[in-house]
Amino acid sequence: MKVGRTEVGRGIWWEAARPRTLPAAIAPVLVATALAWHDGTMHLGAAAICLTFALLIQIGTNYANDCFDFVKGADTKDRVGPRRAVAAGVIAPATMKRAIAAVFGAAFIVGLSLLPFGGWPLLVVGLTSIFSGIAYTGGPYPLAYNGWGDVFVFVFFGLVAVTATYFVQAGQVTPDAWILGAGIGALATNILVVNNYRDIATDRVAGKRTLAVRWGPTFAELQFAGDHLLMVGAVGWLVARGTWSPVVGGVLAVFCLVSGARQYRRLCAAQNAEELIALLGVTGRHVALTALGVVVGLLV
Repeated sequence: MKVGRTEVGRGIWWEAARPRTLPAAIAPVLVATALAWHDGTMHLGAAAICLTFALLIQIGTNYANDCFDFVKGADTKDRVGPRRAVAAGVIAPATMKRAIAAVFGAAFIVGLSLLPFGGWPLLVVGLTSIFSGIAYTGGPYPLAYNGWGDVFVFVFFGLVAVTATYFVQAGQVTPDAWILGAGIGALATNILVVNNYRDIATDRVAGKRTLAVRWGPTFAELQFAGDHLLMVGAVGWLVARGTWSPVVGGVLAVFCLVSGARQYRRLCAAQNAEELIALLGVTGRHVALTALGVVVGLLV
């Protein structure tokens, strides 16, 4: 397709999907499915649908963020950080809005196929997820511009994603699912924390009142550390409940502590945007590796 005189290929759409953030969509589904296997209720078909839905919600939210941040003036051609397609002029706002509608429309259709597994409550969860993905940066009260972005990520890419994925397979939600949802949601939130930490100056000018803008870099650093500790606490919960052996839980807890401490030091010591962009990739990989550790721990 073409936008004005600029050719838009598949590469720019993949770039706009922000692949470094996709572990936040994949991790909770894998964790919930491993927990369902551990509890003897795994359903691979339902899990695959949940994974597809989660990825579409993540991509749709990223497309909406790309578009509405430009429209609201938060992203310009001179922004610091990874290129944004609309701000860079390679995708027109109208074209991106059509893509947003297409992706969220596909998510709605995919989500409908989950209704046989859980009934109308899943329809409410799906519609709320789509609405919140658009409202993250769009609409009259954009969540990200009013300090609610972190809550959105924690809830929808942690609590909701894990418990809903577990529910469609097990028919119920256990305390383990809630605790794992909180832990994974906290790590997913750290991807946003790093991004907002990098953009404090430009977000402040654009009127984007993220928590990092409202409370400053020191608060963001403490939030980042606290999110890592919340995941460690979730591991401790599973050990105390007898879901994991102390050995398995200990290994994962040490990994989370060491990796989290290293990331925290990098965040506090970062001197420029390039270092924070690199940390963003590390933070995304940490979500994936921790989720993999949880999966292995539940399967062993």
